[in-house]
Amino acid sequence: MDRGEGQQWRSAPGNLFSKPITVQWPPKTPLRLELTEVNPPIKPVADTQYIKHIRMRSERLSKFWGRDMYLGAAVLLPHGWQENPQARYPLMIYHGHFAPTIGGFRETPPDPNLKPVYSARFRMEGYNIVQQELAWQLYQDWISPTFPRAIVVEIQHANPYYDDSYAVNSANLGPYGDAITYELIPYIEKTFRGLGTPWSRFMYGGSTGGWEALAAQVLYPDDYNGAYGACPDPVDFRAYTTVNLYEHKNAYYVDSAVRQLRRPGKRNYLGEVSTTVEDMNHLELVLGTRSRSGGQFDIWEAVYSPMGADGYPKPIFNKLTGAIDPTVAAHWRENFDLVHILKRDWNDPARQLGRKLAGKLNLYCGDMDNYYLNNAVYLAEELLNTTTAPHYGGEVTYGDRAEHCWNGDPTRPNGISRLRYHQMYIPKAVERMKATAPPGALAAWPH
Repeated sequence: MDRGEGQQWRSAPGNLFSKPITVQWPPKTPLRLELTEVNPPIKPVADTQYIKHIRMRSERLSKFWGRDMYLGAAVLLPHGWQENPQARYPLMIYHGHFAPTIGGFRETPPDPNLKPVYSARFRMEGYNIVQQELAWQLYQDWISPTFPRAIVVEIQHANPYYDDSYAVNSANLGPYGDAITYELIPYIEKTFRGLGTPWSRFMYGGSTGGWEALAAQVLYPDDYNGAYGACPDPVDFRAYTTVNLYEHKNAYYVDSAVRQLRRPGKRNYLGEVSTTVEDMNHLELVLGTRSRSGGQFDIWEAVYSPMGADGYPKPIFNKLTGAIDPTVAAHWRENFDLVHILKRDWNDPARQLGRKLAGKLNLYCGDMDNYYLNNAVYLAEELLNTTTAPHYGGEVTYGDRAEHCWNGDPTRPNGISRLRYHQMYIPKAVERMKATAPPGALAAWPH
Protein backbone atom coordinates (compact mmCIF):
# COMPACT_ATOMS: atom_id res chain seq x y z
CA MET A 1 0.00 0.00 0.00
CA ASP A 2 1.02 3.61 -0.54
CA ARG A 3 3.01 4.98 2.40
CA GLY A 4 3.06 8.60 1.34
CA GLU A 5 5.32 8.21 -1.69
CA GLY A 6 2.56 7.83 -4.26
CA GLN A 7 2.87 4.06 -4.79
CA GLN A 8 6.43 4.31 -6.11
CA TRP A 9 8.27 1.20 -4.95
CA ARG A 10 11.62 2.83 -5.69
CA SER A 11 11.08 5.42 -2.97
CA ALA A 12 8.57 3.70 -0.66
CA PRO A 13 9.58 4.09 3.00
CA GLY A 14 11.14 0.93 4.39
CA ASN A 15 12.01 -0.60 1.04
CA LEU A 16 15.55 -1.94 0.74
CA PHE A 17 18.14 -1.28 -1.96
CA SER A 18 21.83 -1.84 -2.57
CA LYS A 19 24.69 0.57 -2.95
CA PRO A 20 25.90 0.96 -6.55
CA ILE A 21 28.94 -1.13 -7.38
CA THR A 22 31.26 -1.21 -10.40
CA VAL A 23 31.39 -4.56 -12.19
CA GLN A 24 33.10 -6.14 -15.16
CA TRP A 25 30.68 -7.63 -17.68
CA PRO A 26 30.42 -10.50 -18.23
CA PRO A 27 31.55 -11.18 -14.65
CA LYS A 28 34.43 -13.54 -14.00
CA THR A 29 33.19 -14.28 -10.49
CA PRO A 30 29.69 -14.24 -8.99
CA LEU A 31 28.39 -10.77 -8.21
CA ARG A 32 27.23 -9.96 -4.71
CA LEU A 33 24.61 -7.27 -4.12
CA GLU A 34 23.71 -6.51 -0.51
CA LEU A 35 20.48 -4.71 0.37
CA THR A 36 22.09 -2.51 2.99
CA GLU A 37 20.19 0.73 2.35
CA VAL A 38 16.68 1.63 3.51
CA ASN A 39 14.34 4.28 2.14
CA PRO A 40 13.64 6.72 4.98
CA PRO A 41 10.16 7.82 6.12
CA ILE A 42 8.59 10.65 4.17
CA LYS A 43 8.10 13.90 6.04
CA PRO A 44 4.68 15.42 5.37
CA VAL A 45 4.70 18.68 3.41
CA ALA A 46 3.92 21.65 5.64
CA ASP A 47 0.94 23.90 4.94
CA THR A 48 1.52 27.49 3.87
CA GLN A 49 -0.69 30.53 3.64
CA TYR A 50 -1.93 29.40 0.24
CA ILE A 51 -1.39 25.63 0.17
CA LYS A 52 -3.22 23.20 2.45
CA HIS A 53 -3.15 19.40 2.60
CA ILE A 54 -6.04 17.13 3.52
CA ARG A 55 -6.66 13.40 3.89
CA MET A 56 -9.99 11.66 4.33
CA ARG A 57 -11.21 8.09 4.70
CA SER A 58 -13.37 6.99 1.78
CA GLU A 59 -16.35 4.87 2.77
CA ARG A 60 -16.80 3.58 -0.80
CA LEU A 61 -13.17 2.58 -1.29
CA SER A 62 -12.85 1.09 2.19
CA LYS A 63 -15.85 -1.13 1.52
CA PHE A 64 -14.39 -2.28 -1.81
CA TRP A 65 -10.91 -3.10 -0.42
CA GLY A 66 -12.04 -4.40 2.96
CA ARG A 67 -9.66 -2.07 4.78
CA ASP A 68 -9.38 1.64 5.46
CA MET A 69 -8.65 3.50 2.24
CA TYR A 70 -7.93 7.20 2.03
CA LEU A 71 -8.08 10.01 -0.50
CA GLY A 72 -5.89 13.07 -0.16
CA ALA A 73 -5.54 16.40 -1.86
CA ALA A 74 -3.29 19.42 -2.05
CA VAL A 75 -5.41 22.57 -2.12
CA LEU A 76 -4.31 25.94 -3.47
CA LEU A 77 -6.44 28.69 -1.93
CA PRO A 78 -7.25 31.89 -3.80
CA HIS A 79 -5.63 35.17 -2.82
CA GLY A 80 -7.81 36.87 -0.21
CA TRP A 81 -9.36 33.63 1.04
CA GLN A 82 -8.43 34.33 4.68
CA GLU A 83 -9.57 37.95 4.56
CA ASN A 84 -13.00 37.16 3.06
CA PRO A 85 -14.63 34.52 5.30
CA GLN A 86 -18.02 34.92 3.61
CA ALA A 87 -16.70 34.47 0.08
CA ARG A 88 -17.18 31.26 -1.88
CA TYR A 89 -15.18 30.07 -4.87
CA PRO A 90 -15.29 27.84 -7.97
CA LEU A 91 -13.29 24.61 -7.91
CA MET A 92 -10.56 23.78 -10.44
CA ILE A 93 -9.41 20.15 -10.34
CA TYR A 94 -5.94 19.73 -11.81
CA HIS A 95 -5.78 16.02 -12.66
CA GLY A 96 -2.48 14.21 -13.00
CA HIS A 97 0.01 11.89 -11.34
CA PHE A 98 0.56 11.75 -7.59
CA ALA A 99 2.02 14.96 -6.20
CA PRO A 100 2.90 15.52 -2.52
CA THR A 101 1.86 19.15 -2.83
CA ILE A 102 0.79 21.76 -5.37
CA GLY A 103 3.43 21.69 -8.08
CA GLY A 104 4.82 24.69 -9.90
CA PHE A 105 3.79 27.26 -7.26
CA ARG A 106 6.65 29.11 -5.55
CA GLU A 107 6.04 31.74 -2.87
CA THR A 108 9.69 32.87 -2.82
CA PRO A 109 11.88 34.19 -5.67
CA PRO A 110 14.04 31.75 -7.65
CA ASP A 111 17.31 30.62 -6.10
CA PRO A 112 20.02 32.90 -7.61
CA ASN A 113 22.70 30.27 -6.87
CA LEU A 114 20.94 27.39 -8.61
CA LYS A 115 23.27 25.59 -11.01
CA PRO A 116 21.65 25.11 -14.45
CA VAL A 117 20.69 21.60 -15.53
CA TYR A 118 20.13 20.64 -19.15
CA SER A 119 16.79 19.02 -20.08
CA ALA A 120 17.27 16.41 -22.80
CA ARG A 121 13.49 16.01 -23.10
CA PHE A 122 12.92 19.65 -23.98
CA ARG A 123 16.39 20.33 -25.42
CA MET A 124 16.70 23.30 -23.08
CA GLU A 125 19.62 24.59 -21.03
CA GLY A 126 18.94 25.51 -17.40
CA TYR A 127 15.47 23.98 -17.36
CA ASN A 128 15.52 23.75 -13.55
CA ILE A 129 15.96 27.53 -13.44
CA VAL A 130 13.09 27.98 -15.88
CA GLN A 131 10.88 25.83 -13.65
CA GLN A 132 11.58 28.02 -10.63
CA GLU A 133 11.01 31.18 -12.63
CA LEU A 134 7.64 29.94 -13.92
CA ALA A 135 6.61 28.76 -10.45
CA TRP A 136 7.40 32.24 -9.08
CA GLN A 137 5.48 33.77 -11.98
CA LEU A 138 2.41 31.67 -11.09
CA TYR A 139 2.53 33.02 -7.55
CA GLN A 140 2.77 36.59 -8.85
CA ASP A 141 -0.16 35.99 -11.20
CA TRP A 142 -2.10 34.30 -8.42
CA ILE A 143 -1.96 37.33 -6.11
CA SER A 144 -2.47 39.90 -8.87
CA PRO A 145 -5.79 41.80 -8.84
CA THR A 146 -6.74 40.57 -12.33
CA PHE A 147 -6.32 36.79 -11.93
CA PRO A 148 -9.58 34.88 -11.31
CA ARG A 149 -10.17 33.80 -7.72
CA ALA A 150 -10.60 30.03 -7.57
CA ILE A 151 -9.68 26.98 -5.51
CA VAL A 152 -7.25 24.58 -7.21
CA VAL A 153 -7.07 20.94 -6.16
CA GLU A 154 -4.53 18.24 -6.97
CA ILE A 155 -5.98 14.89 -5.89
CA GLN A 156 -3.84 12.22 -4.22
CA HIS A 157 -5.30 8.82 -5.08
CA ALA A 158 -2.41 6.37 -5.19
CA ASN A 159 -3.59 2.75 -5.06
CA PRO A 160 -2.10 -0.77 -5.08
CA TYR A 161 -1.58 -0.61 -8.87
CA TYR A 162 -0.38 2.92 -9.62
CA ASP A 163 0.26 6.44 -8.39
CA ASP A 164 -3.17 7.46 -9.67
CA SER A 165 -6.58 5.80 -10.00
CA TYR A 166 -7.59 7.45 -13.30
CA ALA A 167 -10.55 8.94 -11.38
CA VAL A 168 -13.11 6.41 -12.65
CA ASN A 169 -14.84 3.34 -11.25
CA SER A 170 -12.81 0.22 -11.95
CA ALA A 171 -13.45 -3.48 -11.43
CA ASN A 172 -9.90 -3.85 -10.10
CA LEU A 173 -9.14 -0.55 -8.36
CA GLY A 174 -12.58 0.16 -6.96
CA PRO A 175 -15.08 3.04 -7.21
CA TYR A 176 -12.61 5.90 -7.37
CA GLY A 177 -14.82 7.91 -9.68
CA ASP A 178 -17.71 7.89 -7.21
CA ALA A 179 -15.40 8.39 -4.22
CA ILE A 180 -13.80 11.47 -5.76
CA THR A 181 -17.02 12.99 -7.11
CA TYR A 182 -19.37 12.25 -4.22
CA GLU A 183 -17.03 12.15 -1.21
CA LEU A 184 -13.80 14.08 -1.75
CA ILE A 185 -15.05 17.00 -3.84
CA PRO A 186 -17.98 17.89 -1.51
CA TYR A 187 -15.62 17.58 1.47
CA ILE A 188 -13.16 20.01 -0.08
CA GLU A 189 -15.89 22.46 -1.05
CA LYS A 190 -17.35 22.37 2.46
CA THR A 191 -13.94 22.73 4.14
CA PHE A 192 -12.62 25.55 1.95
CA ARG A 193 -15.83 27.35 1.03
CA GLY A 194 -16.37 26.25 -2.52
CA LEU A 195 -19.50 27.28 -4.35
CA GLY A 196 -20.41 23.61 -4.20
CA THR A 197 -22.40 23.31 -7.42
CA PRO A 198 -21.86 21.39 -10.68
CA TRP A 199 -21.69 24.62 -12.70
CA SER A 200 -18.76 25.84 -10.56
CA ARG A 201 -16.57 22.72 -10.95
CA PHE A 202 -14.01 22.34 -13.73
CA MET A 203 -11.20 19.94 -14.58
CA TYR A 204 -7.99 20.12 -16.57
CA GLY A 205 -4.76 18.19 -16.97
CA GLY A 206 -2.31 16.64 -19.38
CA SER A 207 -1.52 13.06 -20.41
CA THR A 208 -2.97 10.88 -17.64
CA GLY A 209 -4.60 14.02 -16.25
CA GLY A 210 -5.96 14.96 -19.66
CA TRP A 211 -7.73 11.62 -19.99
CA GLU A 212 -9.03 11.85 -16.42
CA ALA A 213 -10.49 15.29 -16.95
CA LEU A 214 -12.28 14.19 -20.11
CA ALA A 215 -13.37 10.82 -18.71
CA ALA A 216 -14.78 12.29 -15.50
CA GLN A 217 -16.69 14.85 -17.55
CA VAL A 218 -18.11 12.20 -19.90
CA LEU A 219 -18.96 9.71 -17.16
CA TYR A 220 -20.25 12.34 -14.71
CA PRO A 221 -21.81 14.83 -17.12
CA ASP A 222 -24.14 16.37 -14.52
CA ASP A 223 -21.44 16.97 -11.89
CA TYR A 224 -18.88 19.13 -13.73
CA ASN A 225 -19.09 22.11 -16.06
CA GLY A 226 -16.06 21.70 -18.29
CA ALA A 227 -12.96 19.64 -19.05
CA TYR A 228 -9.73 20.75 -20.72
CA GLY A 229 -7.74 17.68 -21.74
CA ALA A 230 -4.21 18.15 -23.05
CA CYS A 231 -2.28 15.34 -24.76
CA PRO A 232 -4.76 12.86 -23.27
CA ASP A 233 -4.12 9.15 -22.96
CA PRO A 234 -6.00 7.29 -25.72
CA VAL A 235 -9.58 8.54 -25.83
CA ASP A 236 -10.41 6.07 -28.63
CA PHE A 237 -9.13 2.51 -28.47
CA ARG A 238 -9.02 2.26 -32.24
CA ALA A 239 -5.87 4.30 -31.66
CA TYR A 240 -4.52 2.79 -28.46
CA THR A 241 -1.19 4.46 -29.22
CA THR A 242 -0.39 2.57 -32.46
CA VAL A 243 -2.78 -0.33 -31.86
CA ASN A 244 -6.40 -0.76 -32.95
CA LEU A 245 -7.72 -3.02 -30.20
CA TYR A 246 -10.83 -3.95 -32.17
CA GLU A 247 -9.33 -4.77 -35.56
CA HIS A 248 -5.69 -5.72 -34.96
CA LYS A 249 -4.92 -9.24 -33.81
CA ASN A 250 -1.57 -8.41 -32.20
CA ALA A 251 -0.45 -5.37 -30.23
CA TYR A 252 3.26 -5.87 -30.98
CA TYR A 253 3.34 -6.74 -34.68
CA VAL A 254 1.59 -5.43 -37.76
CA ASP A 255 -0.92 -7.97 -39.07
CA SER A 256 0.85 -9.44 -42.09
CA ALA A 257 1.33 -12.77 -43.81
CA VAL A 258 4.57 -11.57 -45.38
CA ARG A 259 6.85 -10.18 -42.68
CA GLN A 260 7.00 -9.45 -38.94
CA LEU A 261 7.01 -5.68 -38.46
CA ARG A 262 7.06 -4.26 -34.92
CA ARG A 263 4.67 -1.48 -33.98
CA PRO A 264 6.47 1.71 -32.88
CA GLY A 265 6.01 2.78 -29.28
CA LYS A 266 7.79 6.11 -28.94
CA ARG A 267 9.12 8.72 -31.37
CA ASN A 268 10.48 12.25 -31.37
CA TYR A 269 9.17 15.28 -33.24
CA LEU A 270 10.98 14.13 -36.40
CA GLY A 271 9.31 10.73 -36.27
CA GLU A 272 12.49 8.91 -35.23
CA VAL A 273 11.45 5.80 -33.28
CA SER A 274 13.28 5.01 -30.04
CA THR A 275 11.32 2.00 -28.77
CA THR A 276 8.49 -0.35 -29.66
CA VAL A 277 5.23 -1.35 -28.00
CA GLU A 278 6.75 -4.78 -27.45
CA ASP A 279 9.85 -3.42 -25.71
CA MET A 280 7.79 -1.15 -23.45
CA ASN A 281 5.57 -4.03 -22.35
CA HIS A 282 8.40 -6.51 -21.87
CA LEU A 283 10.06 -4.00 -19.55
CA GLU A 284 6.83 -3.79 -17.56
CA LEU A 285 6.66 -7.59 -17.41
CA VAL A 286 10.14 -7.65 -15.86
CA LEU A 287 9.09 -5.12 -13.23
CA GLY A 288 5.87 -6.87 -12.20
CA THR A 289 3.38 -9.50 -13.31
CA ARG A 290 -0.43 -9.25 -13.28
CA SER A 291 -0.52 -5.56 -14.22
CA ARG A 292 1.58 -4.62 -11.16
CA SER A 293 4.69 -3.04 -12.72
CA GLY A 294 3.52 0.51 -12.09
CA GLY A 295 4.02 1.12 -15.82
CA GLN A 296 1.75 2.87 -18.28
CA PHE A 297 0.32 -0.10 -20.18
CA ASP A 298 -0.24 -1.98 -16.93
CA ILE A 299 -2.27 0.77 -15.30
CA TRP A 300 -4.47 1.10 -18.37
CA GLU A 301 -5.07 -2.63 -18.07
CA ALA A 302 -5.72 -2.45 -14.33
CA VAL A 303 -8.24 0.38 -14.72
CA TYR A 304 -10.08 -0.72 -17.85
CA SER A 305 -10.15 -4.53 -17.66
CA PRO A 306 -12.66 -6.78 -15.95
CA MET A 307 -11.32 -8.81 -13.06
CA GLY A 308 -9.87 -12.17 -14.08
CA ALA A 309 -10.40 -15.54 -12.42
CA ASP A 310 -7.20 -15.05 -10.40
CA GLY A 311 -8.49 -11.81 -8.86
CA TYR A 312 -6.18 -9.63 -10.98
CA PRO A 313 -6.97 -7.57 -14.11
CA LYS A 314 -7.75 -9.69 -17.13
CA PRO A 315 -5.01 -8.99 -19.73
CA ILE A 316 -5.99 -7.01 -22.82
CA PHE A 317 -3.21 -8.82 -24.66
CA ASN A 318 -0.64 -11.49 -23.90
CA LYS A 319 2.28 -9.64 -22.34
CA LEU A 320 4.83 -11.96 -23.94
CA THR A 321 3.41 -12.38 -27.43
CA GLY A 322 1.10 -9.38 -27.90
CA ALA A 323 -1.96 -11.45 -28.92
CA ILE A 324 -5.08 -9.32 -28.24
CA ASP A 325 -8.06 -10.74 -26.32
CA PRO A 326 -11.20 -9.48 -28.17
CA THR A 327 -13.49 -10.21 -25.21
CA VAL A 328 -11.48 -7.87 -22.98
CA ALA A 329 -11.38 -5.28 -25.77
CA ALA A 330 -15.18 -5.39 -25.91
CA HIS A 331 -15.34 -4.63 -22.18
CA TRP A 332 -12.93 -1.71 -22.62
CA ARG A 333 -15.02 -0.39 -25.49
CA GLU A 334 -18.32 -0.25 -23.63
CA ASN A 335 -16.95 1.17 -20.39
CA PHE A 336 -13.89 3.34 -21.09
CA ASP A 337 -13.60 4.12 -24.81
CA LEU A 338 -14.63 7.78 -24.55
CA VAL A 339 -15.26 8.33 -28.26
CA HIS A 340 -17.39 5.19 -28.45
CA ILE A 341 -19.38 6.28 -25.39
CA LEU A 342 -19.94 9.74 -26.88
CA LYS A 343 -21.14 8.25 -30.16
CA ARG A 344 -23.35 5.69 -28.40
CA ASP A 345 -24.99 8.07 -25.92
CA TRP A 346 -24.89 11.52 -27.53
CA ASN A 347 -28.45 11.38 -28.81
CA ASP A 348 -29.72 8.57 -26.60
CA PRO A 349 -33.12 9.71 -25.23
CA ALA A 350 -32.44 8.22 -21.80
CA ARG A 351 -28.87 9.42 -21.27
CA GLN A 352 -29.06 12.71 -23.24
CA LEU A 353 -25.29 12.95 -23.14
CA GLY A 354 -25.09 15.55 -25.90
CA ARG A 355 -27.34 17.99 -24.07
CA LYS A 356 -25.37 17.53 -20.85
CA LEU A 357 -21.92 17.92 -22.46
CA ALA A 358 -22.49 20.79 -24.89
CA GLY A 359 -19.69 23.31 -24.42
CA LYS A 360 -17.79 21.16 -21.91
CA LEU A 361 -15.27 19.14 -23.95
CA ASN A 362 -11.94 20.63 -25.08
CA LEU A 363 -8.91 18.74 -26.41
CA TYR A 364 -5.34 19.86 -27.16
CA CYS A 365 -2.52 17.72 -28.56
CA GLY A 366 0.76 17.98 -30.42
CA ASP A 367 0.62 16.41 -33.88
CA MET A 368 3.92 14.67 -33.15
CA ASP A 369 3.03 13.38 -29.70
CA ASN A 370 5.79 11.00 -28.61
CA TYR A 371 3.29 8.24 -27.88
CA TYR A 372 1.05 8.81 -30.92
CA LEU A 373 -1.77 10.10 -28.71
CA ASN A 374 -2.81 12.58 -31.40
CA ASN A 375 -4.18 9.67 -33.45
CA ALA A 376 -7.02 9.14 -30.98
CA VAL A 377 -7.63 12.89 -30.76
CA TYR A 378 -8.14 12.96 -34.54
CA LEU A 379 -10.85 10.33 -34.15
CA ALA A 380 -12.45 12.29 -31.32
CA GLU A 381 -12.44 15.48 -33.39
CA GLU A 382 -13.97 13.63 -36.33
CA LEU A 383 -16.87 12.51 -34.15
CA LEU A 384 -17.33 15.79 -32.28
CA ASN A 385 -17.51 17.80 -35.50
CA THR A 386 -20.44 15.65 -36.65
CA THR A 387 -22.49 16.08 -33.48
CA THR A 388 -25.83 17.79 -33.88
CA ALA A 389 -28.69 18.77 -31.61
CA PRO A 390 -26.62 19.98 -29.91
CA HIS A 391 -23.18 20.56 -31.39
CA TYR A 392 -20.39 19.78 -28.92
CA GLY A 393 -19.44 23.47 -28.71
CA GLY A 394 -15.88 23.04 -27.47
CA GLU A 395 -12.48 23.21 -29.16
CA VAL A 396 -9.87 20.81 -30.52
CA THR A 397 -6.46 22.22 -31.43
CA TYR A 398 -3.07 20.79 -32.42
CA GLY A 399 0.51 21.92 -32.02
CA ASP A 400 2.66 21.76 -35.14
CA ARG A 401 5.49 19.25 -34.58
CA ALA A 402 4.75 19.49 -30.84
CA GLU A 403 5.62 16.52 -28.69
CA HIS A 404 4.09 15.16 -25.50
CA CYS A 405 2.67 17.04 -23.60
CA TRP A 406 1.56 20.06 -25.68
CA ASN A 407 -1.40 21.79 -24.06
CA GLY A 408 -2.80 24.32 -26.46
CA ASP A 409 -0.42 27.29 -26.36
CA PRO A 410 1.00 27.98 -29.85
CA THR A 411 3.05 30.96 -28.63
CA ARG A 412 5.44 29.09 -26.33
CA PRO A 413 7.63 26.00 -26.66
CA ASN A 414 6.39 22.78 -25.13
CA GLY A 415 8.75 22.93 -22.17
CA ILE A 416 7.33 26.31 -21.16
CA SER A 417 3.62 25.89 -21.87
CA ARG A 418 3.43 22.72 -19.75
CA LEU A 419 4.35 24.85 -16.72
CA ARG A 420 1.37 27.17 -17.24
CA TYR A 421 -1.68 24.95 -16.95
CA HIS A 422 -3.36 27.12 -14.33
CA GLN A 423 -2.86 30.38 -16.24
CA MET A 424 -4.15 28.76 -19.43
CA TYR A 425 -7.25 26.96 -18.24
CA ILE A 426 -8.59 28.79 -15.18
CA PRO A 427 -9.53 31.92 -17.19
CA LYS A 428 -11.26 29.70 -19.79
CA ALA A 429 -13.21 27.90 -17.08
CA VAL A 430 -14.22 31.10 -15.32
CA GLU A 431 -15.57 32.60 -18.53
CA ARG A 432 -17.70 29.51 -19.06
CA MET A 433 -18.89 29.64 -15.45
CA LYS A 434 -19.97 33.26 -15.85
CA ALA A 435 -21.93 32.33 -18.96
CA THR A 436 -23.67 29.30 -17.46
CA ALA A 437 -24.23 30.13 -13.77
CA PRO A 438 -27.85 30.78 -12.74
CA PRO A 439 -28.79 34.48 -12.40
CA GLY A 440 -27.49 35.93 -9.13
CA ALA A 441 -25.61 32.74 -8.19
CA LEU A 442 -22.19 34.40 -8.29
CA ALA A 443 -22.97 37.03 -5.67
CA ALA A 444 -20.77 35.30 -3.07
CA TRP A 445 -17.79 34.98 -5.43
CA PRO A 446 -15.25 37.84 -5.25
CA HIS A 447 -14.29 38.75 -8.80
